[in-house]
Amino acid sequence: MSDKIIIFDTTLRDGEQCPGASMNLREKMEVARQLERLNVDVIEAGFPVTSEGDFEAVQRIATEVRGPIIAGLARCVTKDIEAAAAAVKPAGERGRIHVFLATSKIHREHKLRKAHEEILRLAAEGVRLAKSHNKDVEFSPEDASRTEPEFLAQVVETVIAAGATTVNIPDTVGFAVPEQFGALIKYLKDNVRNIDDAIISVHCHNDLGLAVANSLAAVQNGARQIEGTINGIGERAGNVALEEVVMALKTRADIFGQLRTEVHTREILKTSRIVSRMSGLHVQRSKAIVGENAFAHSSGIHQDGMLKMRETYEIMNPVEVGWGGTELPLTKHSGRHAMAARLEHLGFKLSDAEIGAVFVRFKEIGDKKKFVYDDDLSALVDDSMMPQDEGWQLQKLDVSVATGQPPRASVVLSRDNESSEGNADGNGAVDAAMRAIDAVVGRSGNLLEYNVQAVTQGHDALGEVTLKVDFGDGRLITGKGASTDVIEASARAYLNAINRTFIRRELGEPAQGV
Repeated sequence: MSDKIIIFDTTLRDGEQCPGASMNLREKMEVARQLERLNVDVIEAGFPVTSEGDFEAVQRIATEVRGPIIAGLARCVTKDIEAAAAAVKPAGERGRIHVFLATSKIHREHKLRKAHEEILRLAAEGVRLAKSHNKDVEFSPEDASRTEPEFLAQVVETVIAAGATTVNIPDTVGFAVPEQFGALIKYLKDNVRNIDDAIISVHCHNDLGLAVANSLAAVQNGARQIEGTINGIGERAGNVALEEVVMALKTRADIFGQLRTEVHTREILKTSRIVSRMSGLHVQRSKAIVGENAFAHSSGIHQDGMLKMRETYEIMNPVEVGWGGTELPLTKHSGRHAMAARLEHLGFKLSDAEIGAVFVRFKEIGDKKKFVYDDDLSALVDDSMMPQDEGWQLQKLDVSVATGQPPRASVVLSRDNESSEGNADGNGAVDAAMRAIDAVVGRSGNLLEYNVQAVTQGHDALGEVTLKVDFGDGRLITGKGASTDVIEASARAYLNAINRTFIRRELGEPAQGV
C-alpha cells in the first residue's frame, strides 16, 4: 500500500453548498488556480447537472487547470452522469466522474424507499455507466458511517467489481467518532475481497468537531485519500479542514510514520485567504493553521519562551504554511505595470480589461493611503471582480449625518452607459446608502449579515465589508466591497450583491451531495 495520502479538494462543490458561500465563475476560477498551485491531487469542481453555471465552471476548470484530477459529482442517474462526463471531458485522462447513492437504513427507508438489492443494482449500474465514459470513476455510499457494516461491505465490493477505481466512505452527517470510524475502515479492508483494486477514501463532516480526528483515524487504518475543503467550509458545521490534516500528517510524523501528502504547504495561507475572499466566509481568528492568532503569543511566559527558543511554544514553523515573508507595498505613484506584476506575484490571473478596472480603484485608494499593501490589492481585485459592462456601477455617493436628524444619502449609479440618481433617509448612514441604491434599482433586500474588517493596519486601513442579503427568494446572496470609507465599502458590497442577483444563473433543484 502506498504511503502517499491523496488530497481531494471539494471546496468548489461541497464547500460552496454552505449557505451564502456561492461563487461566480470568475471566483471559482481564482480558487481553482490557487488549488493548482497548492498542488492538491484532485479538485472536485462542482455538480454539473444542477445548473448551466455549475456545468460551465466544471468545464472551464477542466479546460484551463493543469495538474490535478478534475472531478464532477453525479447521482446514480443517467442525466447526472452524462452531464458530469461532458463537463470533465476537456481534462482528458485527468477527468473523474464521482457518483453517489445513499446506503444507510434511514436513507433507504425514508428518502429512497428502496431495498438492499435495488441499492446494489443502482450503484453497479451507475458505476458501469460512468465507466463507459471515463476510466477514473469514484463511488460514494452516502451516509456510509451510519450504514450497517455488512451491507456497506457488499456495496463496496459491488461497485469495485463494476469498475470503481476509488471508493469513498463518507461520514455525511458527522456522526462518527475516531475509534469507530477507524474500525469501519479496517473492517472493509478485512472483509471486502477486491478491496485492493480501488483506493479507499474518506469524506468527513464536522458536526461533532471530529472531522480531522476521524480522517486521521481512517488513514491509520488503510484509507489513502482524504476529501475536504480549505478552511473547513461546507454545509452545516463544514467539512474536514484540509490544511489541518495536511499539517497534522507532516508535524506528527512520529505517529503517522511515512504517511505523506504532496501539498505545497507554503501556499496554504494564500489559499485560505483566497477562498475566504471568494466565498465571503471569514476565517475565525483562533482557527488552526490559518487563523490570525494561530501563531500569536500574548502571554509573557510564552513570549519569554519564544525569545529563547521558538519551539518552546510553536510546534510548526509559521513560514512552512505561508506566514511571514517580505512584502513590498505600492504607493499612488506606482504604475500599472508594477501593480500588475504584484498581482501576478499574488497569484491573480487577470485580463488587460480586468487589470485596467483594478488600476482605476488602485489609484483611488492610492490617493487616500500612503501605502497599498498586498491585502489591499487582493481586496481591490475582489471588489472589481464584476465585469465593468455588467450590472450597476457606483459613480457617486454622498451621505449627510447631523445630530437630531435622520441620515440622508444620495447615490448616482450607472448601467449600460446611463446614469440614475437615488435619494433616501435611513436609520443610519449605511442604511440610508442602501435605501438610496434601492430607489435606483427598484428592488430591496433584507440584510441578514453584515461584517466589516480592516484589511491592513493603521488609521488609513482599507475597510472590507462582506454582507449577506435575501432578496425575497430565500437564498443568501453574498456581496463584497472595499474602500477606506466604511460607508462607501458598504454601498459597494450591497451593490455587488444586487448585481449578483441580476447576472447569476438559476441553480434549479440541486441534489444533496455526500
